[in-house]
Amino acid sequence: MWKLALILFIVIGPTLAGAGALVPLTVYGVNDFNPLLLIGSAVAGALVAVPVSYVVARKIGTLMGPKPTPQL
Repeated sequence: MWKLALILFIVIGPTLAGAGALVPLTVYGVNDFNPLLLIGSAVAGALVAVPVSYVVARKIGTLMGPKPTPQL
């Protein structure tokens, strides 16, 4: 499951990091933001992506798992 989570992190990580980087740009504007705040928000978004990718991998693993066979 960790392999799937790592593959999903390749997509989810930059997406949430980019969304986090947009927060200070939206709040302060392009000319008035602090670069450290931009980097911190992007890192926070990437850190949030770690458990999100694990949860998504676990959900996919549950859906792809073996189906119970009906008893006759």
